[in-house]
Amino acid sequence: MQMLFYEQAVPLSAGRHADCAVEVRDYTFCRRVNSVPLTAVEFRSAAGEYPIVFVADAQSFQPAVVLGLRAQENLYVSDDGDWQGRYVPAFVRRYPFVFSQGTEDRHFVLCVDEAFHGFNRAGRGKALFTPEGQPSPYVERVLRFLQDYRAQFVRTRALCARLAQLELFVPMRARVGAAGAEVSLGGFSVVDRNRLKALSGERLTELMAGDELELVYLHLQSLRNFEAMRHRLPVARVAESEPEPELPGAVPGASFRIH
Repeated sequence: MQMLFYEQAVPLSAGRHADCAVEVRDYTFCRRVNSVPLTAVEFRSAAGEYPIVFVADAQSFQPAVVLGLRAQENLYVSDDGDWQGRYVPAFVRRYPFVFSQGTEDRHFVLCVDEAFHGFNRAGRGKALFTPEGQPSPYVERVLRFLQDYRAQFVRTRALCARLAQLELFVPMRARVGAAGAEVSLGGFSVVDRNRLKALSGERLTELMAGDELELVYLHLQSLRNFEAMRHRLPVARVAESEPEPELPGAVPGASFRIH
């Protein structure tokens, strides 16, 4: 899930990219993804308009915002490529740049996706290097952004490990009724309210002291946004018969309905 719309990410270098620039004009590059990873620090900004769920991989859980109720569907990107939401997740904003991990755990390499339609050698947008072959101010800002993103990713992983340790996650499936039909989306987990209530006072105090309890309630509140997504569904597509989509890391589970 961490790469998604990246196709040809290569290490950024003056030798290869001295004459290159990046022009970010729209969000068409993520039109066909129905969810993207989210860091814990983004919960407050995202919870007001997106469902925040948790997706499992082979080793851990990762928060994600749901952007579409069908496979390869992003309901927040218009036909013109505009983002139809107040908050754009940091995972989307960092594109076409990404860190790749080197041979040592603490060594990361800045990469750029050369397949991005805004990547060019015609001088459009922001230059990647100065005439002297040094990283441009734009690249320096990107580097700082990705360094902060990486730090937040590590903190988020600790949050998920904590919630998993407390056995708060349960698999879930959303069933959204619209236009006389029902759209179903699965492959994600949520925090179970009853399990949360059953925690001891000591455990709840620990979650509250680490600001983790606030994040849990933001997550739970955000699930109401499935209702708002119902109104974004194109009527013609709701009526289509398609296999029920899953977010990456699908796990069969219970379901909740929104009509």
